[in-house]
Amino acid sequence: MEQHSIAVLKQLFEADKLDETYINELKSDERKGVQKLIERYERKKINAIRLEENFIRMSQYEKRLYDNGCQYIAGIDEAGRGPLAGPVVAAAVILPRNFKLLGLNDSKQLKEETRDEYFTIIKDEAVSYGISIIDNQTIDQVNIYEATKLAMYDAVNQLDPEPDHVLIDAVALDQLSCTSESIEKGDQESISVAAASILAKVTRDGIMKDLHKAYPAYGFASNMGYGTKQHTDMLAERGITPYHRKSFAPVQSVVRQVASLDSFGQ
Repeated sequence: MEQHSIAVLKQLFEADKLDETYINELKSDERKGVQKLIERYERKKINAIRLEENFIRMSQYEKRLYDNGCQYIAGIDEAGRGPLAGPVVAAAVILPRNFKLLGLNDSKQLKEETRDEYFTIIKDEAVSYGISIIDNQTIDQVNIYEATKLAMYDAVNQLDPEPDHVLIDAVALDQLSCTSESIEKGDQESISVAAASILAKVTRDGIMKDLHKAYPAYGFASNMGYGTKQHTDMLAERGITPYHRKSFAPVQSVVRQVASLDSFGQ
């Protein structure tokens, strides 16, 4: 066996230009650098198998529906039900039957860089997708649960072609024109719902980063409107912005305090 330098072997491993026979022969190479390369390769191989298995597991809802005659299956998910500020965003997406994206999962479990990469892939390869944004004023008017459903209905209504069946993350939608099912932790159980979760989260995160430019003290670029200590401290110190949800308890208490002070001043 020709003995390559460790630098050359590293390049060959990274380019995936070594077959299993040669790699097995390398296992008898006593150089520590070579053994580290093999260990890294083995870990990568095991991880690839796990990703493949998880993708197959998360495709079971879709497989069953395809087997039952469905052609267009939509996944729906939302981002932003819990924050104190900003909109709630819902996305609906129909993936092609042969869609494959290893590593696809609940958007919250992915690194931001990976989410952004998958966001582009999903939009480019989807049969159709829809994204709906419901602002904080509407949330205050109808409550967050109803606002979430409004966003979901709007997102699915943007789909063309219309879906034959809809998979929804933990919310029941009873006014759809097709059959549907609500899946607990659907973004971890269905590739369609996971894809929708990525479209919704990346869209909403982008909105919050834009709001951060106007209101940097609240840390929207990092907390995405959630009630972190920095955020709540700024609420107490500076009050609310036009993008805060006045119906949410921590914000509501600030609004009441300001109203009480104004009343006392009069």
